[in-house]
Amino acid sequence: MGFEELLDQVGGFGPFQLRNVALLALWPRILLPMNFLLPIFLAAVPAHHCVLPGAPANVSQDMWLEAHLPRELDGTLSSCFRFTYAQALPNTTLGGEGQSPGELSGAPSTEPCPQGWEYDHSEFSSTIATEWDLVCEQKGLNKATSTFFFIGVLVGAVAFGYLSDRFGRRRLLLVAYVSALGMGLACAASVNYIMFVITRTLTGTALAGFTIIVMPLELEWLDVGHRTVAGVLSSTFWTGGVMLLALVGYLIRDWRWLLLAVTLPCVPGIISLWWVPESARWLLTQGRVEEARRYLLCCARLNGRPVGEDSLSLEALRKVAAAERVVRRPSYLDLFRTPRLRHISLCCMVVWFGVNFSYYGLSLDLAGLGLNVYQTQLLFGAVELPAKLLVYLSVRHAGRRLTQAGTLLGTALTLGCRLLVSAEKVYWSTALAVVGKGFSEAAFTTAYLFTSELYPTVLRQTGMGLTALVGRLGGSLAPLAALLDGVWLSLPKLTYGGIALLAACTALLLPETKKAQLPETIQDVEGKSLQEEQVPMKQVHD
Repeated sequence: MGFEELLDQVGGFGPFQLRNVALLALWPRILLPMNFLLPIFLAAVPAHHCVLPGAPANVSQDMWLEAHLPRELDGTLSSCFRFTYAQALPNTTLGGEGQSPGELSGAPSTEPCPQGWEYDHSEFSSTIATEWDLVCEQKGLNKATSTFFFIGVLVGAVAFGYLSDRFGRRRLLLVAYVSALGMGLACAASVNYIMFVITRTLTGTALAGFTIIVMPLELEWLDVGHRTVAGVLSSTFWTGGVMLLALVGYLIRDWRWLLLAVTLPCVPGIISLWWVPESARWLLTQGRVEEARRYLLCCARLNGRPVGEDSLSLEALRKVAAAERVVRRPSYLDLFRTPRLRHISLCCMVVWFGVNFSYYGLSLDLAGLGLNVYQTQLLFGAVELPAKLLVYLSVRHAGRRLTQAGTLLGTALTLGCRLLVSAEKVYWSTALAVVGKGFSEAAFTTAYLFTSELYPTVLRQTGMGLTALVGRLGGSLAPLAALLDGVWLSLPKLTYGGIALLAACTALLLPETKKAQLPETIQDVEGKSLQEEQVPMKQVHD
């Protein structure tokens, strides 16, 4: 008897699983987007210009700015330079003093802002950009905060993936909660940029635990028939977090209080772990039969399944555990030792890089869409709901592999179409950006479900940790790719779309997992490969 048969006896989908999915989805999946997309508000750069001397009473503000600020090539007033001397304006006596004859006849000289910047506080009362002047020559440091955060997530994915396979899912989820709470509070109290970057990076490391523990811990208690609906249902909480961030960002305009608002929900999340069970699958692979039996009996009781002592006796469970027990501790090298797992791991790495790179490239770039940042964020969140429905219907009928490839292809095509739309057609560009965001979210949702089903139980967390590591590498590079607009304005979109297209092609090389049982051991994965190879050979022979 295998674990799937055990799960059928105690109930593969019932009140026990619903409670588990709700607790694991409610807090982690709302916290994740609110932290991952927080730079949209936290690091926002409002309109700004050089600090200027006070304008005389008889001179309007617009005329004063015109006299002191040069214009860029697009006709807007410069945010980073000012005239060395105030310029004379037509029909006024303003400016012209102190200029040399050469300056009066030629191009006036300019200089970087010597006394700092003045910021427009109508939309944000405070961001890290306004607090530490991360603009103009320092704008790269502002983008780098997102990169450092995702580097932290990358490191955390490695650590939590390995440690949760070794010490258990539930215990490491508690570590993730407590660490995220502590680092988030320290980050909100940052006194300088260096402290902010360090604490924000460590916050990303802690939050990585949510990304790779929650989905497998849900799936390992579910039967085959309900994994899809539960996976899509729990991922809708991510969408709720995206939309909630727009509301919280609108109500709280100071970055420190905003950071506190998205950190404090860790407290009820820690409390909720009292009712979250450890994975019985994992316990059996570790030979911890008595603990697994206690959780299985609890599952049967909540699901209203009468289970006899013989079917869940320690002796019966030991037989199941004997077939699944891990003799050697898992390592990342195990993902590449055998041909089938090596193929799956390499393909998943490419897919996850493309999914993350395109998703965060679209999500963090809200400029030029004709809406304010709050409206755009709300719209980007709302479009994820039909994207979830698309995933639910597609994975049930078309399968995981075609859904993954199709959603990534849709992301690439919408990005390509945006390159063909002129800057004047703002609403067309906005519509394409929203559709692209929907496709990228659908690709993200599918990736979690698909990858969790590809790896065996003994290496599931390790495999998720590896793919999440590569994925967060893509997420960390996405903000920096936005700086390529200095080379060519369309180069960032071309890069996002090209990587998404490569990931779509790679997804077609993965095996289908539709209606397949979760593999328990490495032998299950490799055995399935042999069976698939033998079927065509048998057909040729016949």
